[in-house]
Amino acid sequence: MPSLKAIRKRVTSVRNTQKITKAMKMVSAAKLRRAQDAAVAARPYAQKLTALLANVAARVGTSANPLLQGREEIRTIHAVLITADRGLCGGYNSNLIRKTEAFLREHGRDKVRLTFVGRRGFDYFKRRPVNIADKHINLFGGPQLSLAQQLAQQFIREYVEGETDAVYLIYNQFRSALVQTPVAEQLLPVPAGVDAAANADSTDYLYEPDAGQLLDNLTRRYVTVLVHRAFLEAVASEHGARMTAMDSATSNASEMIDRLTLQMNRARQAGITKELMEIVGGAEALNA
Repeated sequence: MPSLKAIRKRVTSVRNTQKITKAMKMVSAAKLRRAQDAAVAARPYAQKLTALLANVAARVGTSANPLLQGREEIRTIHAVLITADRGLCGGYNSNLIRKTEAFLREHGRDKVRLTFVGRRGFDYFKRRPVNIADKHINLFGGPQLSLAQQLAQQFIREYVEGETDAVYLIYNQFRSALVQTPVAEQLLPVPAGVDAAANADSTDYLYEPDAGQLLDNLTRRYVTVLVHRAFLEAVASEHGARMTAMDSATSNASEMIDRLTLQMNRARQAGITKELMEIVGGAEALNA
């Protein structure tokens, strides 16, 4: 059995760790509220933009815009992995890495180029045989709209010029503080489902400027909005995962403190019993 001094030292260490995990839980809970509101508020805008794009595309035709035209053969894929810069958030990063590994196996490692948003994904894949296109790490406050606009312009240019045949976003979709779902979402070419969605809307519109120019503007805006929405979903998922992980760590620390306190009391009682036995033994030796 460890000594009483060692047990007391460990109890103190666990209590200090518990203070840290509790503070991190409170910080993540405060940030989660804002991040969740931003992610939820972005969804209706993205849905309306998708519906409008589908309506215009159905009238103009997919041949009017290169971003709507799929390739007959997929030779190169550009995938964006959105992870956290820090750990201590449960399975948030590991689930995304497993999703990416499955994506690479499905499409072929040689075909896929990876862009990393967040340090954890980059730290994992930089030591493995993958094609790294770019990285954006150590992002204070998480990825912002400016980065989404920069990446969207890059993806559009690569796709139009034929440097890549498809673009995917791999990120955690926020469901709740307890549930975050890893998804691999096709960004380019604009999915065929967007084009088909317009069939439900038979309303005709007058376009200003002409429908072709409007379609071009909408597709570019669509790409930017989807990248930015993925960032918002990822940030909310990260805070939710970290809050849950730190809450679990705080509870585990409390249980560990209770066990160590019981062990410490037993060690103290054993020490007292030993001293009493020594006193009684000494007294009997003097009386003999």
